[in-house]
Amino acid sequence: MMLLEMVSGAFPDRTAFTDGSNGQSLTYAQLFESATLRAATVQASGAARLVKLDVSNLGTPLCLFAGACAGVPFVPLNYRLTNDEIEALIHRVTPAYLVTQASRVSVLGAMKDVNAVSTTDFVDDVLHTETFSGEWSMDPEDVAVLLFTSGTTGVPKAAVLRHKHLVSYILGSVEFACAQQDDAALVCVPPYHIAGIAAILSSVYSGRHVVQLPNFSAQAWISLAVEHKVTTAFVVPTMLTRIIEELEEQPSVDLSHLQTLSYGGGKMPLRVIEKAMQVLPHTNFSNAYGLTETSSTIAVLGPEDHRVAVASSDETVRRRLVSVGKPLPGVELEIRDNEGEVLGPGERGEIYVRGEQVSGEYEGRGSVIDKDGWFPTRDAGCLDAGGYLFLEGRADDVIVRGGENLSPGEIEDVLLAHPLVKDAAVVGVPDEQWGEGVAAAVVANKGAKIVVEELQAFVKKHLRSSRVPQVIAVWEELPYNETGKLLRRVVKAELQNFVD
Repeated sequence: MMLLEMVSGAFPDRTAFTDGSNGQSLTYAQLFESATLRAATVQASGAARLVKLDVSNLGTPLCLFAGACAGVPFVPLNYRLTNDEIEALIHRVTPAYLVTQASRVSVLGAMKDVNAVSTTDFVDDVLHTETFSGEWSMDPEDVAVLLFTSGTTGVPKAAVLRHKHLVSYILGSVEFACAQQDDAALVCVPPYHIAGIAAILSSVYSGRHVVQLPNFSAQAWISLAVEHKVTTAFVVPTMLTRIIEELEEQPSVDLSHLQTLSYGGGKMPLRVIEKAMQVLPHTNFSNAYGLTETSSTIAVLGPEDHRVAVASSDETVRRRLVSVGKPLPGVELEIRDNEGEVLGPGERGEIYVRGEQVSGEYEGRGSVIDKDGWFPTRDAGCLDAGGYLFLEGRADDVIVRGGENLSPGEIEDVLLAHPLVKDAAVVGVPDEQWGEGVAAAVVANKGAKIVVEELQAFVKKHLRSSRVPQVIAVWEELPYNETGKLLRRVVKAELQNFVD
């Protein structure tokens, strides 16, 4: 609330948020006043959590700041889950004030200790007549946001983000009131993802106009970008791939006003980012790496890094184009082996991170940060001699073949370097002789026909024979979730059936 109060004082009449689906907007003064009114409503309800179950719209920033003002955590839920999964999560955060689609109000509102209202009613000022009295808490230890993990390997965990974590991230990465009057950010990541929370906070603190895209499609993204002369945006790699494909089919589209385009949330194929830099030559690109538990971004490959890598003939420097850059100021990174020993440049292990913005805490489970403040990310990676971080997937994804640890990311990079391959995923599958074998699913470029034996020979040429996939399946597309994460467990299950 302190961040919002500062900006509403600096730019009261500047447009803060616009719902791209209907054009409805709020200025910064309106956002501040509306948040306090809704805080009074939430307090009067007796709720301990302010929950939102809906697509990105004006209700999202209103919920985030109203919760902060009322002193209750904001809990955005994944509206794509099944009804049973949604009800199970709501049970964990009651008593709750729930903001959701009108079609869900009657059913979810009948749950014990749930006060449900439609997003339309929540956004409408008519329902909020109480004036917020007193002051909002300034205790940095208060919980600001609870974000549930995807739960792909079990029951979802609720990551705890306190005010100190989120504010530390913003103060360390964003300059106050740095946005110009005409600057606009296009936000298309869902509100229940940490990137969605970070986009709201960073745009607000800079005083930028945020245009919300509730449901992504390349055409809708381009249309809104043109209509609002968007100057900055964040996308996941799969989104960028589709945007670039669409732009290639519409060469007359003018996006020269797009100054910066950030991406993250998954592996960015070298060919895609190179093509993107060609299609959008006036745009500065940044690759951001972060986690829910670290309050978003902890490492960035900036625009100058992109330009230097593309222009270089040095393969070491050029390879940095597929890295996630260097840690942000105030963030420390280490790569450790299974025994916890710190590894040197080029050695692959688990990524550990330390800094004020790092939470590493889960509701009901406590903190997993060690006594020295280090958080184990469970992501695998390595640092090169220049301090650039390369991701190698999840630490659990390592393939153990005959006692040798193989990195799926290393093999995927080689497959993606083949001119006929558009996308690739590598997993381990059961093997009687070696314990685990290497299997891959690939997607061919448009019009290309992949010969498996030729692709295996290509991998063998660039890597040792132990890393050559014994099984390669050619698919029309790989499975990704809505935030661009490869569903590696789905690939593994399908390829295991293929082997069987």
